[in-house]
Amino acid sequence: MRTVAVLLTLLGLSVSTPSRANDSSPVFLDQGQAWDAVSRADFYTRDQGSRLIPLAWLTALKNEDGTAFLADGLTRYGYLPGSDSATTLPVGFHATGPAGAKVVGMTCSACHTRQIKVDGKSYRIDGGPALVDFQAFLEDLDKAVARAISDDGTFRTFAIAVLQTASPSANNVAALRRDVDAWYLRYHTIMDLALPKPGWGLGRLDAVGMIFNRVTGLGVGPEPSFLIPENIRRADAPTRYPFLWNATKQDKTQWPGFADNGSDILGLARNVGEVLGVFGTYQPRRLGPLVNFWNNNSTNIDGLQILEELVKKIEPPKWPWPIDDVLAAKGKAIFERPTASGGCYECHGAKAGKVRFPVQQTWATPIQNVGTDTRQYDVLAWTAKSGILKGAYIPFATKPLKEVDLAFNILATSVIGTIAQHVVSPSTGSSSAMLGASVDTGMAAAAEPVDASRLPSTLQDLPGAFQIPEAIATPEIRLQLGMNAGSPSPPKGAYESRVLHGIWAAAPYLHNGSVASLADLLKPSSQRQQRFKVGPVYDLKRIGLASDQPQSAFDRVTTGCDDLNSGNSRCGHEFGTSLPDLEKEALLEYLKAL
Repeated sequence: MRTVAVLLTLLGLSVSTPSRANDSSPVFLDQGQAWDAVSRADFYTRDQGSRLIPLAWLTALKNEDGTAFLADGLTRYGYLPGSDSATTLPVGFHATGPAGAKVVGMTCSACHTRQIKVDGKSYRIDGGPALVDFQAFLEDLDKAVARAISDDGTFRTFAIAVLQTASPSANNVAALRRDVDAWYLRYHTIMDLALPKPGWGLGRLDAVGMIFNRVTGLGVGPEPSFLIPENIRRADAPTRYPFLWNATKQDKTQWPGFADNGSDILGLARNVGEVLGVFGTYQPRRLGPLVNFWNNNSTNIDGLQILEELVKKIEPPKWPWPIDDVLAAKGKAIFERPTASGGCYECHGAKAGKVRFPVQQTWATPIQNVGTDTRQYDVLAWTAKSGILKGAYIPFATKPLKEVDLAFNILATSVIGTIAQHVVSPSTGSSSAMLGASVDTGMAAAAEPVDASRLPSTLQDLPGAFQIPEAIATPEIRLQLGMNAGSPSPPKGAYESRVLHGIWAAAPYLHNGSVASLADLLKPSSQRQQRFKVGPVYDLKRIGLASDQPQSAFDRVTTGCDDLNSGNSRCGHEFGTSLPDLEKEALLEYLKAL
């Protein structure tokens, strides 16, 4: 369908124009016939199992100046205004549960809905990387709750608002205080130990690091807190939010490409891990020789499956402004050249990849090291105490967890165990051992190879959802994994090359958001901006962030090739940098049409 749209554009034929309700509303770009207002509303609010904070608490919290924490609907952090006037929650936030006991959580649209500005008009891009300051929100929420519990008088004022009575009983106030203290212990622990200084900034977060921290630091410790604080580490490898269109078609996913992709079960694995990282409740419990992965597990499997189907509907946004068709045709020829001649197709074209169960064809999205920032590979090598999951494994899918194991392995066991226990039932004819076993010594199970062919057919792709990149393997990890200690490990820093449909709407660029525009990406690393403004205003010529961002005071400060492991390096991807200026201009024009 995208090929047809590109051809129509290049031939100068008409395509659908974006809709706009009125001057005060954003322009909703054309993202395919299947993407309509009903789908959009569902995408913005569908519950996936995130459980951040009770709505009554969030509504009662105050900013430092005494205003309501929700007064602006969180738009000060870059979140987009929602349509539910009753809660003032922004796009991507939802309130779940019965009246009077609703809990606020996040859904994927909070991080994957984009709005840009051109000539004073706002344009909405569903599935695009959000320009939000997630860390500032997390920190301010931590401070707001700390203020609420700072003294008895302040807490009583908070309790009156939460309990909605001017004279709450002492018992009710005390019970609320116990609940808030228990919540704050867990929340403040991870905020205090995990959030980096300086912060991630607009449009970035260390998603993998925070998922590891929440699963290993908040989920597998002893009751009643379930905490293992020493497992929590600084999440200092920021990456930009990826765009979601065509995400279900990729052969791999996650920036380092450690996860197989392209089938419904692999999509579910991708999304269960995401929920556990975005405030999902996860507190597994041992039951004799088994582990109950669903003890206090808030993951909403039905909601995740619906969201995956919604994401399949989102097509790349069509460029809504004029395109020079003649110039774009020249750019198409350049795009299709071999990589050595400045072309892009070999790495970024839509080519057939793997076939997943049952017969789902993916796009090849190769994992390559092109000299970009390496920091995320440090996160993939984190180790942690496995706590309650010591010895736990999923027969035929994972190995028993050691007392101290890779955080990667603890997450894999948690996600695969959660899915297996949801999918497998006596009616499938599978052994009850499929529900997740724990073996204290791990010796017998450790000797057995992982054999996905012995899983039910619907689950056989699942072990591929977590494949440890060989590049992270230190000598100790290599020994633990049974890898050949003498074989050379490829250099760390390989990331997935995505198909470039809709790439114009995803600035800033590279996996860590260190390059402001596509025009800058076509410059050698040494000539790219060391510092640039991050905000919604778009430059249509350079295709990316405009240099003037009156709505944003945030600057992205990057490093060069001399500090490749900073998390902020603008180095690498030296492709197309030697093209003549006229060819660069033509290539950029074609990228608008993709």
